[in-house]
Amino acid sequence: MTLIDWFANRQKADPTIQTQQEREIADGLWTKCDACGAIAYSKDLKSNQMVCLDCEHHRRVTCDERVAQLIDGGTWSSLDDHIRPSDPLKFVHRKPYIDQIKETQDKTGLTDAVLTGSGKIESEGVVLGVMDFRFMGGSMGSVVGEKLTRAIEFGTTHHLPVVILCASGGARMQEGMLSLMQMAKISAALARHREARLLYIPVLTNPTMGGVIASFAMLGDIILAEPKATIGFAGRRVIEQTLREKLPDNFQTSEYLFEHGFVDQVVARPKLRSTLAQLLRLHQHHPKESSVTDTVA
Repeated sequence: MTLIDWFANRQKADPTIQTQQEREIADGLWTKCDACGAIAYSKDLKSNQMVCLDCEHHRRVTCDERVAQLIDGGTWSSLDDHIRPSDPLKFVHRKPYIDQIKETQDKTGLTDAVLTGSGKIESEGVVLGVMDFRFMGGSMGSVVGEKLTRAIEFGTTHHLPVVILCASGGARMQEGMLSLMQMAKISAALARHREARLLYIPVLTNPTMGGVIASFAMLGDIILAEPKATIGFAGRRVIEQTLREKLPDNFQTSEYLFEHGFVDQVVARPKLRSTLAQLLRLHQHHPKESSVTDTVA
């Protein structure tokens, strides 16, 4: 028996060592990858923006972490934090909708499923919207629609590009038609943004589904996506039952959409900041210059 085998057997036989390992994992010192099962030192994982060092699985991150990863330090200014959700339909399922909102707010520290603001990415001004899947699955309710619409309008008024990081299960059906109306409202704001010849980049993260993908997530001038993100409108099972066909294994992934022309580029999270900065620099908004005819004249 080698020394390594002896030490491995000792670890299995000694409950004290196992308890200590479990305690260290529980205390957050180590993090287990949901995809490959590899154990990583949490500080190393955070320094790699929560991307597995072995299999490159992209773990979900919070909206605050996204801002820290993308925005230059000291330049972030949040927008419309005062807007809070209500219960216009007095919706009740297993519990009243208003109680569900309050519980989620207490658990996440968020007012709703999106954070908006302005800042700079490598010194390039931008308006940023970040959806957070922790808040009721990132569902799009009236507050999400209103905050994103105001953020886009802020970008249009101040001649700034808009970037929205999408992470959502779709429309928030506890708000019924009011939730579905947000699709048209955000899309109309983006149309005015485009008329002003300003840049809009959606970044599709895991997952981006339902009414979000059916509206503003697919209206970008340039559409980016994180690797292996689930992206689609209806779920795989629903589509297979409707079409009565077996779908490809990689169906509704970033890579599948890229191959079929729905996504312009799949970008790993550690490279997202530099990629966005490069795109922003290439599409800087300049005052209208004289036409070729005027120059010739």
